Amino acid sequence: MQALEKIFINTDWITILLVLLLGTIFFLKGLDAVKLKGYVFALFNKGFVENEVEENSTFPKAFQILMFLFSITVLSLVCYYCLIYFSETKIDGFYLFGITFLTVFFYFLIKRSLEYLLSLLFLIRKEVRFFLVSKSSYLYNISFYLFVSLVLLQYTKLNITFLTTFTTLLFLMRFIFHIINNKNLIFNKLFYFILYICAFEIAPLFILFKLMF
Repeated sequence: MQALEKIFINTDWITILLVLLLGTIFFLKGLDAVKLKGYVFALFNKGFVENEVEENSTFPKAFQILMFLFSITVLSLVCYYCLIYFSETKIDGFYLFGITFLTVFFYFLIKRSLEYLLSLLFLIRKEVRFFLVSKSSYLYNISFYLFVSLVLLQYTKLNITFLTTFTTLLFLMRFIFHIINNKNLIFNKLFYFILYICAFEIAPLFILFKLMF
């Protein structure tokens, strides 16, 4: 089956992209090595997320912007591989990746903007800040591991099954840790949490899936 074969795509641009992503990690280390280490182990370090919440910066700094772009690029590359092997698209190469990147970028940008604006509108920014910051931190965290999996996929005999399985496990871990570390808020406002999941997680992902596949 095509999906089980080793990935052999013209990969010059992917190699360049992976090198740029690696360079971004080193640049992030230069900006703030402590914060970078915190994001790498964010799933297992609740204290780091609490420190991020206490910073309470209204506008994103250079580190956060780069971290966001790094994560979006990694996720876009994962989606790119899945599109090639699990969809009927005839588009290939950097053009397809560019479309995927823009789709994922605007998906997260619009989603986060709406979350922030609604938290201000309903005057619950302080109550949900840890919830939102932890969700972003855990996404950044798994992006590092996804980056490693992309490198392994590209330069070893691992196939697309490895990537999809590993990605699913990481997102499942992210969801579980997010629930555990926000259990008081979630169970006290269970109805609103279910409403949030449907409106801001399931529905947008369904739309994104339909657009891409």
